[in-house]
Amino acid sequence: MQSWKSQCLSWASESSPCLEFKIARKSTTIHPKLSLKMASKGVILWYSLRHMKRLLTGLQPSGALHIGNYLGALKPFVNLYQDYESFLMVVDYHALTTVRDPELLRRNIADVIKTYVAVGVDPVKATIFAQSQVQEHTELAWILECLVTVPFLELSHAYKDKIAKGLEANAGLFNYPMLMAADILLYDTDFVPVGEDQRQHLEYAREAAAKFNNAYGQTFKEPKEMIQKEIAVVPGVDGKKMSKSYGNTIPLFGSKDEIAKAVMSIVTDSSGEKPVHVWNIHKALRPEAELESLYAAHAGKYKALKEALVEDIDALVSPMRETYNALGDADVRQILKDGSDRARGYASSKMRDVRKKVGVTI
Repeated sequence: MQSWKSQCLSWASESSPCLEFKIARKSTTIHPKLSLKMASKGVILWYSLRHMKRLLTGLQPSGALHIGNYLGALKPFVNLYQDYESFLMVVDYHALTTVRDPELLRRNIADVIKTYVAVGVDPVKATIFAQSQVQEHTELAWILECLVTVPFLELSHAYKDKIAKGLEANAGLFNYPMLMAADILLYDTDFVPVGEDQRQHLEYAREAAAKFNNAYGQTFKEPKEMIQKEIAVVPGVDGKKMSKSYGNTIPLFGSKDEIAKAVMSIVTDSSGEKPVHVWNIHKALRPEAELESLYAAHAGKYKALKEALVEDIDALVSPMRETYNALGDADVRQILKDGSDRARGYASSKMRDVRKKVGVTI
């Protein structure tokens, strides 16, 4: 991985975005959205930030990632992130609502960082950072919590679902929407890519921004959801939506044997002309027109069709798995440090303005 030295400088005006400088000792390909300026000790590159909309998304390190995460969230992001000034979070504080094993959480955080890079995100062209390393997230969350009501937070789908199942919801889950709002608002985010079922996240963020702006003056941009209508909702091995909580996943970076073990466990639904659950996973990987001939040629041969699915999954993930496995702990720490330093530059500037407006700056 090419070594970069990064520094984030703020403009004199706190409301202006900071410029991110990248110093390359060797010549490098210039990205179309980068400006170039010569310096005595090297080439300084920086994103033309003022001409790019800002995009933000995140993954929660609450368990091993699976092909549903890749097809439903990571792949769509990789396809669009270079057209925006992009921020990718590891939302590790959110994970504390469910994860109680510190060693597992550490491994999962590293796993998310490695996954971002392995699927094709360039940490030079996107800011990859950890929520916990930018303390302004929890600081802003508290301020926003003081502006909203308990009944408002009780409308959260995640909270209501937990209660409906007769489970006890901790205070972290109850306050979750305001931490999520802080995640988004700190960076003057323009767009957050979400599925149709996640609109509420942005509604909460916009409501929090509006309440603050009404109370203290214009401060936060109200973000918009970027609805990914073509996002694949990948079913798990039992036919339900693939989810860590259901235990029905196919590992993203598992070995071929591990992938085969998961695929062979797919519940065979032969009520129609083809094994429905196998087909529904397969069509997220290949065009249906191609699959029609394959499934017609192997009609009734469910083992052969599962083996074909194993081959297609392994062909997809094999090059990514190689990159993932090549990334060491030192690489992860450096990516996390560089990205978190950059994110902190934006967040600290925004929070200086917020503290002044709410009256805690003397």
